[in-house]
Formats: sequence, C-alpha cells, structure tokens
Amino acid sequence: NGEGEVNGTSLKTGVDDAYVPEVDLTYFFTKNISAELIAATAKHTVSADAAKVGDTWILPPTLTVQYHFTPDNQFSPYVGAGLNYSWFYGEDSASPFTKMGVDGGLGYAVQAGFDYWINKNWGVNLDVKYIDLNVDVSVNNGALHAYDVDLNPVIVGAGVSYRF
Repeated sequence: NGEGEVNGTSLKTGVDDAYVPEVDLTYFFTKNISAELIAATAKHTVSADAAKVGDTWILPPTLTVQYHFTPDNQFSPYVGAGLNYSWFYGEDSASPFTKMGVDGGLGYAVQAGFDYWINKNWGVNLDVKYIDLNVDVSVNNGALHAYDVDLNPVIVGAGVSYRF
C-alpha cells in the first residue's frame, strides 16, 4: 500500500494478495552456509482509493544467503537475508483507466524457516520471507502516478525437499 496523487489529491493505493506455487533452489557452500534462489509468478490487482486500476503479473526472483544452525539434525532451522528484484508484465488497466504501467523495483529480503528431514534425501520445509519493495505505478498516460508504493509482501512457503 502507498500514496498516489492526481492534481494534488492524495489517493491510497494497494495491491491484493495472491497464492501461487514457487520453486526454491538451495546450494550449500559449507555445512552451515547456503544460497537460495526462489522463483514464482503471480497476478495481482492494483487499486487506488478502493477503485480497481488494473491487473499486473509479477516475477519476483529473490536470492538469499542462509545460515543453517543444525544442518546434520533431523530438525534444521535457518535464517537468511538477501535481495529481490521484481519485474512486472502483462499490465491490463481497468475501465475507465488506460495504459497502466508498473515499474520494477529492487528490495531486500529476510527469511526464517526450517527443514525437517524424513530420511537422508527427503524432507519437508516451512519458511517465512519478508520482502521490502517499493514500485511506481502510472495510468492514463501518466495522469496518475503513485510513487514508492510499498508492496512489502510476507511470503509463507511449505514444501517438499530433496537433497543430492
């Protein structure tokens, strides 16, 4: 959510939630230190003062460096921090708005989670990620601009893990 302005009038801007699958790839540099790349894509509705402005797709790859506290244990918690860059595509404005555009943005990410290993190769994973992200939105050929719209998603992930 953020603020936009039309002819000096402030508007409250927002983006709805989405529930989508994601793919996580993790590479261990040492027993405790790893890097994780997450990738997913989701469609969101953009609004201004509760009026629908349009829809857009987002591709928000995120790269984090993680510290695993007990990598040899069946229950292995970890924390991570890194960067996210979000690309927006497939913008579709809602009537009466025309030509909506969303600029991509760079933000930081933090995460906490755990792996629970069922056997040597298979496990389950649960984590929570927070991404601090600001983007710019424009519609009607630039008549409406919303600068530094705070998206700041909290991403909850659950999945199945396989280690080689």
